[in-house]
Amino acid sequence: MAVAAPRARAKGWLPFREYRTWYRVTGATDVRRPTVVTVHGGPGSTHDYLLRTAALSEDGWPVVHYDQLGNGASTHLPDAGADFWTVELFLDELDNLLRGLGVADNYVLLGQSWGGMLAARHAADRPAGLRGLIIANSPASYPLWRQEMEVLRAALPPEVEKTLREHEAAGTTSSAEYTDAVQVFNDRHVCRVRPWPKEYLATTMETANDPTVYHTMNGPSEFHVIGTLKDWSLEDRLPDIAVPTLVISGAHDEATPVTVRPFNDLVPNVRWEIFDDSSHMPHFEEPGRFRATLLEFLKGLES
Repeated sequence: MAVAAPRARAKGWLPFREYRTWYRVTGATDVRRPTVVTVHGGPGSTHDYLLRTAALSEDGWPVVHYDQLGNGASTHLPDAGADFWTVELFLDELDNLLRGLGVADNYVLLGQSWGGMLAARHAADRPAGLRGLIIANSPASYPLWRQEMEVLRAALPPEVEKTLREHEAAGTTSSAEYTDAVQVFNDRHVCRVRPWPKEYLATTMETANDPTVYHTMNGPSEFHVIGTLKDWSLEDRLPDIAVPTLVISGAHDEATPVTVRPFNDLVPNVRWEIFDDSSHMPHFEEPGRFRATLLEFLKGLES
């Protein structure tokens, strides 16, 4: 992708229930081609780290980004309880976004990490306007994810893993020592680009400023998943996905092949691309190949 994302054509807020969802549109959505709606990860991240996908508009594909409820420029609800933050809430918000922007009749979903899981669950209901699905760096199941986190943790330096376990047992995961140890994992399996791209730093700072959604649904770190999603799996719904699907993962990804393989095995019309020099962020780590892979898939939808 280009270093800087193209300028947005429109941005603002859509009402959602009694709240607001912030969105950004790059390119004209009234063209023949479907709009690419980008669904960010987390849960509890922001759109910033995926902004480079706006460059698809330069090739004629309009692109939508948005901040999911509770984060970024959308309504924050730091006092909402765990029962408020559900998969159904974010599915409803996505449906509202598609209708509100007038793209529900002709769109492609590009979901990254948790966003890929959300996009796949949306696709399983077979919405009439969905033309294709891109699942980037997403597990198909949180139980599989938790299982594989143990494998990745076992390969960390012993002193790092010891620090992580001690703070997790003591409930002191907000400490600087725990944060430093988490960084060792993140540098291996989340983003291997040094220094971290500014868009990704923007997302991490936004999440740190209000970690309500992330801590409630996921937990204190990528590998210590104790939130409400810890037992959630998509596997039983994957055969219901009826559109062409592209799955992307990295060879060093925290979303290991074990967590990704159900997409490949259960989605009827699927292609899986593994990026050899990437972890969880191939759009930063192998941007040229990432863009080419997306464009090849999108152009294939036209035929």
